Amino acid sequence: MNRTPSSAAPAREHGDAVQGPGSGSTLSNGLKQRHLSMIALGGVIGAGLFVGSREGIAAAGPSIVLAYAVSGALVMLIMRMLGEMAAANPASGSFSVHAERSIGSWAGFTVGWMFTALLCVAVAAEALGAADVMLQWFPGTEPWMWVLLFMVIFTGTNLTAVSNFGEFEFWFAALKVAAIGIFLVLGLLAIFGVLPGTHAPGTSHLTGDGGFLPKGVDGLMVGLLASVFAYGGLETVTIAAAESKDPVRGVAGAVRTAMWRIALFYVGSMAIIVTVIPWSAPSIAKSGPYVAVLDYLKIPAAGQIMNVVILVALLSAVNANLYGSSRMAYSLISRGQGPAFLGKVSGGVPRRAVLLCAAFGFLAVLLSFLWPDTLFQWLLNMVGAAVLVVWGFIATAQLRMRRTLEREAPEKLVVKMWAFPVLTWVALAGIVAVLLLMLRDENQRIQLLFTGGFGVVLAVIGLVRQQSLGKGADLAKK
Repeated sequence: MNRTPSSAAPAREHGDAVQGPGSGSTLSNGLKQRHLSMIALGGVIGAGLFVGSREGIAAAGPSIVLAYAVSGALVMLIMRMLGEMAAANPASGSFSVHAERSIGSWAGFTVGWMFTALLCVAVAAEALGAADVMLQWFPGTEPWMWVLLFMVIFTGTNLTAVSNFGEFEFWFAALKVAAIGIFLVLGLLAIFGVLPGTHAPGTSHLTGDGGFLPKGVDGLMVGLLASVFAYGGLETVTIAAAESKDPVRGVAGAVRTAMWRIALFYVGSMAIIVTVIPWSAPSIAKSGPYVAVLDYLKIPAAGQIMNVVILVALLSAVNANLYGSSRMAYSLISRGQGPAFLGKVSGGVPRRAVLLCAAFGFLAVLLSFLWPDTLFQWLLNMVGAAVLVVWGFIATAQLRMRRTLEREAPEKLVVKMWAFPVLTWVALAGIVAVLLLMLRDENQRIQLLFTGGFGVVLAVIGLVRQQSLGKGADLAKK
């Protein structure tokens, strides 16, 4: 592969989707270290935590803490593996590029387009969620108005310099971190009985409302599934790192702090919620766990405060998903795995790829209005288990790439997977276990089957392309 050296970063490859096909332009290095740090920090705090955690608590009770700890451990292993590969070979296509190199072009094609589809559908889902929040404040408006506004704003943001995306995510993340930080402090003060008007609850809510496992192991398993999918979005930082001035340092720093971020934000906040109030409190189902706790602590305007935070989390996801999907699509296109005319770079931004992903996302929004129970639901099902497919490819690619790096370029192993290869195999076993758990639940089973079918279609297309390109290369040699 042709290498494009950069004075500000390690040598990057054309296959890494940094140089546009036939355009002579390159992606910019406009993201700063503070951008990457906050993208990594804020990426772990999403709507899945603020909103989706209520289902996990309802299913698992206090054992939701254990569920988030177990799924968080799996995510940490995945991020460590991804960090190892991303630090060794920074690429805008991230794990798609690594899978292509380590497994074959069909693997890069499959995981890359599946991830792109996942993020595009997520753009639609998050924009619809943000519109729902706005309707609470402006009940006389229509949801499509807010969706259109948000899509225009963030498409415009992603069409301009990448530093604008970085600035938006920096401030979005700062607000989310501040909100969750204040929540954790207030919760700890309440647990120790220091906050005025509260008394130390001890373990009464952890063991006194049906026990730590009120719905048994089955409830814990349902909570585990809910918690796994709440961690989606962490992968974006390894995509963004390729457009920073020092991608190796940026990825290394983000990965090395993953453990305390997950423990503090997810496991810590779940522990506070089920310790401060009963897990079965009606207010959790009605208002959400965070609002329920803040209301219990008599924090003024708790519901409106959390609505603002949730809105920021949703808008942050729209922005980040548009960015991640466009960069992954551009990487695939630049490697000859998509329409070449969409791969042009201007001003350091793959604007045609941005417009492609924004258009797909808006199409998904239209489907949600026109056929919410058929076409849009099919889209959601097709990408429902996509994150597990992505994680599986990451683990497999890391198993193969690590051996190659140790043999050919050990100096690139700036970030190393812990206890390799044992923990990589543990992560793969964990992914398989989650897939088996999905088979036990009817709704999850449907998602798994749809996603599996989508993955098979992509893999077949990728294999056909790989074989045809191989035959073409053989004919050229003759």
